[in-house]
Amino acid sequence: MGVLAEAWNWLTTEAHWAGGAGAGRRLTEHLWLTAVSLGLACAVALPVALYLGHRGRGGALAVNISNAGRAVPTFAVLVLLTLTPLGRHGDLPTVIALVLFAVPPLLTNAYVGMREADRDVVEAARGMGMSGGQVFARVELPLAFALIMTGVRSAAIQVVATATLAGLVGGGGLGRIITAGFNTYSTPQVVAGALLVAALALAVEALFALAQWLLDPIRRKDSAARGGAGGRSGARGGGTGLRTRVAP
Repeated sequence: MGVLAEAWNWLTTEAHWAGGAGAGRRLTEHLWLTAVSLGLACAVALPVALYLGHRGRGGALAVNISNAGRAVPTFAVLVLLTLTPLGRHGDLPTVIALVLFAVPPLLTNAYVGMREADRDVVEAARGMGMSGGQVFARVELPLAFALIMTGVRSAAIQVVATATLAGLVGGGGLGRIITAGFNTYSTPQVVAGALLVAALALAVEALFALAQWLLDPIRRKDSAARGGAGGRSGARGGGTGLRTRVAP
């Protein structure tokens, strides 16, 4: 029997999902680590990036500083934090390490998205008398939404994958399944744990892609405009709901 078949048998064995150390518990821990770390990273990075992008000052320095943190291996940060007094507080070192790892893509994409908003549109909005807050909320933010969500998606996938390292320092998550497989020389268990991480990453990617499509303000505005135009055309055509061409 191949390794993949043995890994599938491991995954479909009910006993491996039950109990405090089962795959179900580890999956829940992994989701909790991902959600908390990503939420904190968004709370830290996005307000800073959006403000600096709107003001157009200091953003490049902030992006460079945050990107410099990528040169430090996440596992090294995790180990160092575990050796400090923070290590006595459960998954706190893991959360801090994951937040530091998630900030750069969030900060970079949000700042670039704000700065790449069509300046002609922004200046036109100011010329119409919009305040700075109105320009930010009604013009710059919708135009930057796609890049902001791309950064969130990238950070989410990286956090899902990197949270696996928590198992190497005794933390929770799916990494514990993989480390337990290494300790018992169980290759099927190691592969099963890797498959769970990969499946979770794909699921998170699909979820955020769907959220981006559903929440995109420009797409929703265009859809509403097309719907309104279709309704007016249908009324002119005798209420059939079909678009009719109106001669100029």
